[in-house]
This record gives sequence, C-alpha cells and structure tokens, in this order.
Amino acid sequence: MTAKLPAPTYADVVAAAGRIDGHAHRTPSLTSRLLDDETGARFFFKCENFQRMGAFKFRGAFNALSCFDAAQRKAGVVAFSSGNHAQAIALSAQLLGMPATIVMPNDAPAIKVAATKGYGAEVVHYDRYTEDREAIGKRLAQERGLTLIPPYDHPHVIAGQGTAAMELIEQCGPLDALFVCLGGGGLLSGSALAARALAPDCKIFGVEPEAGNDGQRSFREGRIVHIDTPRTIADGAQTQHLGDYTFDIIRRDVDDIHTASDAELVEAMRFFAERMKMIVEPTGCLAFAAARRLAPQWAGKRIGVIVSGGNVDLKRFCELVG
Repeated sequence: MTAKLPAPTYADVVAAAGRIDGHAHRTPSLTSRLLDDETGARFFFKCENFQRMGAFKFRGAFNALSCFDAAQRKAGVVAFSSGNHAQAIALSAQLLGMPATIVMPNDAPAIKVAATKGYGAEVVHYDRYTEDREAIGKRLAQERGLTLIPPYDHPHVIAGQGTAAMELIEQCGPLDALFVCLGGGGLLSGSALAARALAPDCKIFGVEPEAGNDGQRSFREGRIVHIDTPRTIADGAQTQHLGDYTFDIIRRDVDDIHTASDAELVEAMRFFAERMKMIVEPTGCLAFAAARRLAPQWAGKRIGVIVSGGNVDLKRFCELVG
C-alpha cells in the first residue's frame, strides 16, 4: 500500500528517469526573446504540452505502473482524475498490457474523457461537487482487487514527475528560480527534489489558482488545509488539499507558493498561442502567469517554467482567448 512506501528522494527521480527512458518524450525547453526583452529576465520553458498524451502526468503514471508486480499487472489499476492523470494512467496501462479503470468527474473536458477511453480504459463518472473521488477509487480497488494509483500523493508518481525538472536543468543549466504549477503537489514536490539536487541555490515556487489557494495556506500555516472544490478554468488544479507525501516535501524544499487569477491564465494562454505558437491548457499556464507577473524581481536572472500540459478542447480554447 502507498502508506508503507518510503518518501521519495532524488535517487528515486534518477531511477524513474531510467524506467521512462524510451517511453516518455524528452520534451523541448524553449525560450522567447520577446519575453526576455519585455521582462529583463531569461526564461526557459519546459514544454510538457508536447509530452505523450499532452501532459507531464505520463511521467509519473508510467513510472508507477512500471513498479507493479505480476499480480498487480494482471488485476489492473484504478485511478481518479479530472483528465490528465486519467489519460496518463490509461495510456501507460495500455503500453504495459494491463486493464485500467478511471474515475472522472461529469464535467471533465470532453477531449480528456475521449482520450482516456481511446486508450482502452473504463471510465466511471462522478459529481466532483457532491461526491468523493478518493472514496470511489478506494471502493473500486477493494471490490475489484485493483491497485489504486492516486494522481499526486504517491512516491512513484512524485519521482516520475520530478524527471521534467531534471531534464529542464540538464538542458538549460542551473536556474535562479523555478516556477511550477500546483494542484495536489506531485509535480511541484518532484521538481523540488530534482532542483535541490541539481541547482541547490535555485528558488522554487509553486503556483496555484487564485480561487483555490489551499497549497499556499498549507505552506504558510504548516498544516494541510482542506477546501471546497475551487471554481476555476484551471481544471487540472481543482484539488481540495495537498497530499501527505507532497506536503512534507513542499514544506521542506519549496520557497513559497503564489497564485494566478483566471484572467492571468487567459493572458498566458494568449501569449503562448500568439508568440510561441503553442496551445497550452489553463492549468499549464499557472507557473508562467505568476512568473511573468513577478519577473521584475528577477531581472538579469534565469527563470525556469514548467508548462505542464496542453489538453484543452479547441472550442473552449477559442472561447477563452478569442
């Protein structure tokens, strides 16, 4: 069970990199001269919108499922997710030859639901505002003998997500600051493990939706704060609380947590589309939205930004940026 696994370390990130090598894409790290001129800082974007299934989640999912024993693989996996973890688990299970059951909210983006089913997973729907997805996932695991892989609070998931920051630093060199989107904390905690090992002086910041700042409150109050499901266009960060593993790492290794408004996310989406020719989902813009606002503090410095994903319905994208 997850509770018996030790907390992940940078060594686990290195091991995860070995497991996903040849399966996950080594995504590009891009720059923008326009943005650098505008801000006076040097930006480096780790573009996980170009990852398999369109988001960083594939890294953690494939790493976690790769650690299954033969019995677990035969029985299959269950996960709960608003979309990207769902697709990541479904695709990883397909590649590794195991069945997958995914618990997804009724209002999950259609493109994410379709992709999850397209990878061969069974989708079980629920109401994110009235039902508990974790309870549903645990019940299915018990009833069907499945292994539950949560979207963020699992050592193997965290280690896999940390490979994105590891690659960014390998590609671009040491950074002065690293901005990472924050939902449940898998990407941020994994990134912190990598950055602390590879760029010890780098400042690490999480960024979550302004409407759901449970991570910021948890970080500053020294305890895990639970909130109601936040209403934000950043559907991938509509989490209600951090995890036990992720909170411990974030509290120890992260420097601060910032927030970004939905309006700032739309402006970031527009910048990526117009200036860098990329489609990025709202959640994927969280880190950049805050980094751009805070850039004057980092003039002359090297700023890393993890662009977490690009899975957004085209119609919805046009409605937001049009």
